[in-house]
This record gives sequence, structure tokens and C-alpha cells, in this order.
Amino acid sequence: MVIIQSIETVSGPERPVPPDARSLVPLVRSCRRARETIPAGGGKLGASGYDQIMLAQPSAADVREYLTQAVALAERNVAAGGGPFGALVVTPDGTVHEGVNRVTRDNDPTAHAEVVAIRTAAAESGNFDLGGAVLYASCEPCPLCLAAALWARIDRVYYAADRHGAAAAGFDDAVFYEYFAGTRPELLPVSHTPVPTSGVPFDAWRNNTERTDY
Repeated sequence: MVIIQSIETVSGPERPVPPDARSLVPLVRSCRRARETIPAGGGKLGASGYDQIMLAQPSAADVREYLTQAVALAERNVAAGGGPFGALVVTPDGTVHEGVNRVTRDNDPTAHAEVVAIRTAAAESGNFDLGGAVLYASCEPCPLCLAAALWARIDRVYYAADRHGAAAAGFDDAVFYEYFAGTRPELLPVSHTPVPTSGVPFDAWRNNTERTDY
């Protein structure tokens, strides 16, 4: 399980993924065909499921320091012409990888701060599996960023501002959560339309003995 916490909870008991965010987990897990049951204590998602224990939880002081850095990144990014979001990925070796929202500067709707930080961390570490890493975000990650964190095997997520603050500033995060919770299906109709060759790419994948599993 990816643990998600706001800045208000870092000194108290750990808070699990909220119900509307949890609706994303079956979506991503079905894509990677994970079969194992998630242990009660959580774990890192490997090729065969959540099969490794998470690293120790960062201290409250560390969390606040990294979140303060993420917020400062977001503020500077606004001055540089970007969106008001910043993020850090801290890998197990202590290396800090930064990301800021570059949607309008790159004309890339997926270039959210968390995604940029994850891309940077993976590229700089030379590994698409960021198990053991922690993501710190200036604002509650949207469903896109949560899915990216799941695919990257991020162990924990901490955030400062929440989705309602983002909505007040004109961003659609809260509405997208409603979509994934199943209450706003009209936002994006999705239809399953099988064709005779639907399964061929997966057959080719299974038969490829030189594949790199992820």
C-alpha cells in the first residue's frame, strides 16, 4: 500500500489511503495483474505483489523540512511561469530529486510536479522501480500523480495543501477524485470494445523470454 499523509498528521498515527484515493488502487493493480494479497502492514510492490516490508517512517522533522522545500519550489515555479506545485522524491540513499509543474511551459498535461519528480528520480537513479523512496508534494497529489506513484513503487506520500485548496485556486483535482470514486462518470465516458486481436500483445509479452518485468 502507498501510504498517504498530510502535513497535519505527520506527528500522529499513520493514516491509510482515503477511500476515494483507494479507488485508484484496483485500477493500477489490475493493469499490472498483481495477484497476491496486500499484507496488513503494507509493503513494496514487486513483480509478485506487495512482498517487501516498507522502510521506517521518516521523522516528523524530516517530513516538515521536505514539505517546506516542496512548497518553496512551488512558489518559485509560479514566479518562473509554471503552476503552483512542487514535489520531491527522496530515494533510500537520501538523494533528493526535484520536480515542478511544467504543464503550460512544456504543453504537457501530464507534467505535474510529482510526475516530473518521479521521472527525474528514475532517470537519475537508473531504475524505474523507486521502491523505498518517499514522495513529498506541496499539494495533495491528484489521481494522475497517485497512479504514477503506484507504478513507481513509491513507499510513502506526504503532502501539505489539500485538494480543496487546489480547487479554490481553480484546479480540478477534487472533481477528478469524484470521477474515480464513480460519482461523475459523465466527465469521461470509457467503453470496453474488444476486437479479435485484443489479447495478442499480451501473448507476445508472455512468450518473450527476454522481457523486463515491471
